[in-house]
Amino acid sequence: MSSRAKKTIIEVGKRKTAIARVYLREGEGRIRINNIPLEIYTPEAARYVIMEPLLIAGKDVWGGVDIDVKVEGGGFMSQAEAARMGIAKALVRWARSSSLKKKFLNYDRSMLVGDPRRKEPKKFGGPGARRRKQKSYR
Repeated sequence: MSSRAKKTIIEVGKRKTAIARVYLREGEGRIRINNIPLEIYTPEAARYVIMEPLLIAGKDVWGGVDIDVKVEGGGFMSQAEAARMGIAKALVRWARSSSLKKKFLNYDRSMLVGDPRRKEPKKFGGPGARRRKQKSYR
């Protein structure tokens, strides 16, 4: 048995209000998003966003692991970007490779580093955070 037997890596990816929990363990290279295989995950645009870290890392890195992603909150694109971040972080931890980390950072920094922007809270006197009711004196 190898030293990595039954080893599980848990990583979290966040984007806006979407949170993705990524469970990476030894396996046959299966990737599932909310128990749906990545090959049939819809919409297609979200599937391609999720596949980016896998394509950059290469089959030799993720071919021997199973990746399960549980993602909730936000819209479908925020969920895809949260899953993408979680997968990239988990692969870097699994491979223990600084060259893989550099590849991800050179391609797109948001794969490993979160975006801190959040929705500003609504205030009184208007329908949103900044917008106010218009007034007319005519």
